[in-house]
Amino acid sequence: MPLLENGRITEDQWAVVADDAPLPEAPAIISLARLQREAAALAGRNAPLGVAVDNDVNPDTLAPFLPRLSLVQVVLPKSRDGRAFTQARALREYHHFSGEIRVAGHVIPDHYAMLRRCGASTVVVPPGSDPAVWQASGTVVTLAYQYAPAAPAAAETAVSLLRRRVA
Repeated sequence: MPLLENGRITEDQWAVVADDAPLPEAPAIISLARLQREAAALAGRNAPLGVAVDNDVNPDTLAPFLPRLSLVQVVLPKSRDGRAFTQARALREYHHFSGEIRVAGHVIPDHYAMLRRCGASTVVVPPGSDPAVWQASGTVVTLAYQYAPAAPAAAETAVSLLRRRVA
């Protein structure tokens, strides 16, 4: 699946691995259940490791594993379910996760700028989508009302900060 990263379409280097499948010596995304079950064995793994979590998983659950993880994939099951936005923000702001936060599921181009402000690094582009629309989606809305410590460049354009500077 193609990914949108920094406004560019890129190829995915990660393999999603089923719970009963052996792990490849390449970057692999596993389930939270497998991560919890095989934590000790996975601690010695040299290849990058990622975890896919549902949108009802509290980011605090991932805290003990974050130093070992290179990627956390959160899922939007519906376009109007914003829990993945909260998960991304919590991972960046409260848990100081510096790895890749990937968003998959029912994502629409309108979400891209907001996901970036919440700390998402990449978005899985749905099959059949027009890459040009996705690439342009990051530049449609460039002004925000809230401060975003996860996205310092975007935070400088927050309306509240502009109003303070003018006053």
